[in-house]
Amino acid sequence: MSTAVHDATHLPAKLSELLRSMLEEEFAAQTVRLTQLTVYARLPRRGGYDPRTLRALTASTRQRIADTAHALRRMSEGTYGICVSCDKPIPLGRLRAVPHAAHCALCERTAEPAAREVLSV
Repeated sequence: MSTAVHDATHLPAKLSELLRSMLEEEFAAQTVRLTQLTVYARLPRRGGYDPRTLRALTASTRQRIADTAHALRRMSEGTYGICVSCDKPIPLGRLRAVPHAAHCALCERTAEPAAREVLSV
């Protein structure tokens, strides 16, 4: 992983604004969702969720918040849209589909088997 700062000028200004807006909306929505799940966890019937499902949903929501916050931080640093593994631009189609993407699709696929091995140990 490189510590070099890149200028992410490969993104047109309007697209960059749209992606920032999408990330901010996602952050707000996931924050509301985490609040709901926290309330459900304190209710006697846990909002209809079994404890295991509620823990999984809470963990997933926290991860989405963290990923979105990290993407917003990369935007402010000027490194958004640059793969953190190979330092190449992340294709616009991927950013539109996954605005919080930190890796290009190739690096993401390469990292997934290694992550699965670590989790299975």
